[in-house]
Amino acid sequence: MMSNQPCDMAMTSVTGHLMEMDFQDPFRKWHACDPLQLFDAPVYKTIPQEKAALEVTLKEEARRSDQLVLWLDCDREGENIAYEVMQVCLSANSRLAVFRAHFSALVDRDIHHAAQNLGRPNSNFADAVDARQEIDLRIGASFTRFQTMLLQSRFNLPSPSADRKLVISYGPCQFPTLGFVVERYWDILGHVEEPFWAIHCKYVQQLPPLATTAEFSWQRGRLLDHHVAATLFEMCIDNPTATVTDVSGSERRKFPPFPLNTVELQKRASRFLRMSSERTMKVAEELYQQGFMSYPRTETDSFPPSMDLRALVSDQASNSAWGDYAQRLLDPAANLWRAPGNGGHDDKAHPPIHPTRASVNGEPNWSPDHKRLYELVVRHFLATVSQPAVGFETIVSIDIAGEAFSARGLMITARNYLDVYRYDSWGAHTLPAFQTGQQFTPTDLELRSGRTEPPPLLSEADLLGLMDKAGIGTDATMHDHIKKLLDRCYATKDANTRFKPTPLGEALVLGYDNMGYELWKPHLRALMERDMRMVSEGRKTKAQVLADTLRATKAAFMDAREQQQKLIDALALFFDRTNADGGGGQGGGGGGGGGGGGGGRGGGGQVVGAMGPCPKCRTAHLVLKQRPAGGFMAGCSSFPLCREAIWMPSALIEATLADSHCSNCRPGPLACLNLRFRRSDIPPQFEPIQQGVCIICSQDFRDLLEACGSSRPSFAPQSRPPPPPPPASHGAFSGSRPSSAPPFRNPTTPPTTSASTAPPQTRGRGPGRASAAGLGRGSQGRGSATGGATRSSRTEGQGQTRGGRGGRGSGGAERGGGSRGRGGSGRSGAGRRGGRRVVGATGENIGFVRSSELVNGGSGAGGGGGDAGCYTCGDPFHWSYECPLNQ
Repeated sequence: MMSNQPCDMAMTSVTGHLMEMDFQDPFRKWHACDPLQLFDAPVYKTIPQEKAALEVTLKEEARRSDQLVLWLDCDREGENIAYEVMQVCLSANSRLAVFRAHFSALVDRDIHHAAQNLGRPNSNFADAVDARQEIDLRIGASFTRFQTMLLQSRFNLPSPSADRKLVISYGPCQFPTLGFVVERYWDILGHVEEPFWAIHCKYVQQLPPLATTAEFSWQRGRLLDHHVAATLFEMCIDNPTATVTDVSGSERRKFPPFPLNTVELQKRASRFLRMSSERTMKVAEELYQQGFMSYPRTETDSFPPSMDLRALVSDQASNSAWGDYAQRLLDPAANLWRAPGNGGHDDKAHPPIHPTRASVNGEPNWSPDHKRLYELVVRHFLATVSQPAVGFETIVSIDIAGEAFSARGLMITARNYLDVYRYDSWGAHTLPAFQTGQQFTPTDLELRSGRTEPPPLLSEADLLGLMDKAGIGTDATMHDHIKKLLDRCYATKDANTRFKPTPLGEALVLGYDNMGYELWKPHLRALMERDMRMVSEGRKTKAQVLADTLRATKAAFMDAREQQQKLIDALALFFDRTNADGGGGQGGGGGGGGGGGGGGRGGGGQVVGAMGPCPKCRTAHLVLKQRPAGGFMAGCSSFPLCREAIWMPSALIEATLADSHCSNCRPGPLACLNLRFRRSDIPPQFEPIQQGVCIICSQDFRDLLEACGSSRPSFAPQSRPPPPPPPASHGAFSGSRPSSAPPFRNPTTPPTTSASTAPPQTRGRGPGRASAAGLGRGSQGRGSATGGATRSSRTEGQGQTRGGRGGRGSGGAERGGGSRGRGGSGRSGAGRRGGRRVVGATGENIGFVRSSELVNGGSGAGGGGGDAGCYTCGDPFHWSYECPLNQ
């Protein structure tokens, strides 16, 4: 019976979305177009090959049918899938009458009710999903191609497999989620430890056979001034008699949780069961499909008054673990029943998550995770319809030498919902009997010290809460965004479900943060989610949201590409550059040339850790790095904007971050280092192992640097006189040093290795930089050129981003035999055909700067080929979709 009419019904199913959205063929290949064009390129929805059989089945059944009833999930995603099915079926039989079944659980009563109360599909829900898919496709594809082509060939990045390079993906939800993880990690690194002191008072009342204890808290909390704290403590010691000034008591209640929605289910499963959000949703979906719980994707946390909750409780009365409690709930004499609380959220589609069928001791095919999650859902539901726990709290206030203290005691008088909801606790503590005016001598009175601690890494429950609060993703997609962080090697999760960014994740956020454009912040995505919700409610159109959102993100993309060098510089702080890094690649500044400068300061190295705020620019971080060729240095993360650098002696063989920080350093405390030197390479008056050394203000460390001939910090804290400035020349320091030590260098210039002494395979391959100045409408950028040995003696270059005259690039140390390249003359004003001709030392190689700001670096002795140009015929003047061979 359908709508009270008899009928013959044929049932079939689909697996997720039947269609997928993609670009048309000329724009699908990575090198076929400028990533900027993806914001406007045509898109379409098509059925993938693996689901062609489903399409055939739907069309065959549609031709034999008069009505189509859509039984898809009753949320926005389900509605979009319903429209995909409807589109396929109507293409085979346009006379079909289409209806929509609305239900919340796969149980008899819900299914029969839906069959007799059919509705119509909601086009607003489907449009909202289409808008989200198109926005995510355009933003994700453009930024992913931009990042990957810009960075993949420049740096030695972690790879998911030996035969596959890492795709540096970008997602409008994925990156703000990563931003939360990185921001908390930076909060931890930037935490300033401060000592504090507090007076602690304890009184033990001996009443055999029991002893009752009262722990009194100081009303002042804790003080950061030791002298003041010690003075007040001495006053208490001189007059230790405590006088009870007040004894008060009142009833306290601990309320049960609100009904369960999707986000809260994931948070509680993570906190109580140590289950990941992805695993939680997978298990919840399987329990729903088996009919044991309601639809698991809902924002609602309040039950409608019409819902028969007592019937649901009655179903659980036979369970051996919580059946007795369910029976007590239904007993009027127990006075345990209470109407559930209202969490204030209702998506108008589904009720809160609740059990729909009883399982006595779990089903045979259930895993331990199925049993634990089902138990959590049942116990949570039973708790929501229970009375709160009741207790009596006593507060005792005392006075010692004018200082106020207080203690709290709690006696639980009725546990109520705590009897079934074992995940909550309410600790009872009994105090001794006190009366106002009573005097006693404390058993213990001491001045305790401690140090402030940084916040912990984000747990999965914390991360879900932040995403929910900021509007990042939906209840059905949050777990996917978290999983992608792990799959993309942007973050790791430890055994305590706490997240820490990987060097790649931190570098990407740092690069975008240095641009000043908060693409890693949640604001932009939150606006998108708000607009898509308005589409689903019919308050905005799909076309309006697409136009507004893509206009804003396209501007952000263009801004990011103009400042792409900041992204490169950020990655250079964490990863080694590849030998193929020639400054080419899309969107860059100058071309590769015939061999540019060698290892610039940002040229790679493994990051040991962030030490704290840079003492020179006071805005970025000072980062400790181990250089690829060995040795250590500390440099500012905002290089080249700030060129603060401290080059460690070659005698240093190990450097790690110490637990201590230097409080004298400004603008904030700087992490001290644990250092281990080679005994034979340092003067005898210095110890080979030094713990907790501040490399900025430690006079002993500066003396050691001077003795070994390495660079000293160019900036010292204001609390101490600054060290003498480095000599203007780049020659050796005049002081004595071991003959094996490298010469002293200006902090802005790393120590050099002569080309004649460098290993043959490194000549002409070291990473370096050449600047590119934009002319006309072009934007400024930085290219890269390679050549010389570890570092060339000079790197000069003038490039052009939008046609016009090519620059001149000279590279390679003259003494090192590095190759030299000379820029030819491009056609001024030639628009997109303008470019630059580059002649390398090993032959004539041509690179062009396109009007779309994509750069193809030369492939001379050191320059690596760029990514721009047609991959079909090799012509750098057009993309592959414009190629005559493809017409």
